[in-house]
Amino acid sequence: MNDIAREAARRRTFAIISHPDAGKTTLTEKFLLYGGALHLAGSVSARKNQRAVTSDWMELERKRGISVTSTVLQFEYAGCAVNLLDTPGHKDFSEDTYRVLTAVDAVVMVIDAAKGIESQTRKLFEICRRRGVPIFTFMNKCDRPTLNPLALMDELENVLGIGACAMAWPLGNGPSFKGVFDREGRHVHLFERVPGGAYRAPEQVSGLDDAIVAEKLDPHTYAEVREQLEVLDVAGHPFDLAAVHAGKLTPVFFGSAVNNFGVQLMLDSFLKYSVGPAPRYLGDELLPIDDARFSGFVFKIQANMDPKHRDRIAFIRVCSGKFERDMLARHSRTGKMIRLSNSSKLFAQDRETVDVAYPGDVLGLVGHNEFGIGDTLASDGSIVFNEIPRFPPECFAYIFNPSPADSKKYRAGVEQLLQEGVVQTFNVRNAPTGATFLAAVGPLQFEVVQYRLQSEYNAESKLEAAPFAFLKWLAPHPSLADLHSLVVASGVSFATDKNGDPCVLFPNEWTMNYFKEKNPELVLLDLPDDAAFHAKK
Repeated sequence: MNDIAREAARRRTFAIISHPDAGKTTLTEKFLLYGGALHLAGSVSARKNQRAVTSDWMELERKRGISVTSTVLQFEYAGCAVNLLDTPGHKDFSEDTYRVLTAVDAVVMVIDAAKGIESQTRKLFEICRRRGVPIFTFMNKCDRPTLNPLALMDELENVLGIGACAMAWPLGNGPSFKGVFDREGRHVHLFERVPGGAYRAPEQVSGLDDAIVAEKLDPHTYAEVREQLEVLDVAGHPFDLAAVHAGKLTPVFFGSAVNNFGVQLMLDSFLKYSVGPAPRYLGDELLPIDDARFSGFVFKIQANMDPKHRDRIAFIRVCSGKFERDMLARHSRTGKMIRLSNSSKLFAQDRETVDVAYPGDVLGLVGHNEFGIGDTLASDGSIVFNEIPRFPPECFAYIFNPSPADSKKYRAGVEQLLQEGVVQTFNVRNAPTGATFLAAVGPLQFEVVQYRLQSEYNAESKLEAAPFAFLKWLAPHPSLADLHSLVVASGVSFATDKNGDPCVLFPNEWTMNYFKEKNPELVLLDLPDDAAFHAKK
């Protein structure tokens, strides 16, 4: 095994995903606590005497108590180099989450044990399933009244269509929740609550038959737990590592992230059983991770992580070879050789210079305005990845600058935020004078743009809803050379995307159907290539 393969095998690069409010960001914080990256855990809804969570570094996130952008957190633990990516849970920011999923080798799916599988969980799971990504499940909030744990296991299998193997089983729920049973080690972990969950929960480890377990649990709970474990031993899915790696079986853990119950058991098992970096497809061929040629792709761009410097960071997933600071790499979109000098290891908003990186690592490259989402960087120009999915927008608005005195700051802010891919922009015919047309997956993205323009660029903005409900791309056709010859209903408008591809905007479904009827030679596409998502395992 060469140095590249050896270092890659130590990498664990994963994302934490969930429906909003399932406890994803809290679990992220507790992984950092138990991984030794933090000595004191923060809170999503931090009060004056509490620190905020590390991954929610943006001011807006701390004010709203939700994640609006994905965050990279890197640390060493148990012999592994961990690249942990916290993702937004809200559906309006799902495009950012989907891009992150192209850069990871596994996911931890967090489920609120009181609610079961919710809508966004199903959508995120489907993306992971299509990519064949291994999924580990954490049933959270067992310190509150929950659904029956056996029913939750059944729901996983029936709703998501994946096998489920219980690894850590809850000892009670709500006020009676005292700990978890490690089915692999056959040990009971009894926990004590700590104020605010700020530090590691003291625990006692014993056997299920030990007197202390019967003392901690009320007789009904103790009998119920023993009965449930007997059912699992007879009828539950056995642990199958090959099935886990193939994304066909999910190991399931129960616990309480806010109280730190079951967190370390989950983290240790995940690092033990998850996979390191896998080869990536180049067309129909696989590029081995230990290929001597360096390669990686840009999956995210973030501006103003350091508010003191109007910087711009391109997040790179290393796919093969060895990255070395100051090396030259070819930029796939422009064909230029570029020196990769300002390279950083990331821990939310904080960063430090990194000299080398290996497959699985996530790098931050500062100051390269020419980089865009989806770009490949490689020492060999023949290596080009096509990893980043595109999604059709569903919400539309015009944004204006109401203050001519701020025009320079406003233009700079809009330009940088558009480069991040927070929202899309289109050139719309007959758009209002001075307006920039914005398109997004969800309306909250527009609020983020406005907030960040004000807070990061000190530029006011005015937002107006655009009178459109649907945007479709147009397949190439000779008749598009003369748009005036097309028969369209009132309110329909034509546009082009950033690549110059033609689009059409409809105010409602009737106008779209009328367009199809009157212009049968034209084909409407959800995306330019008529495919919202193509992925290979």
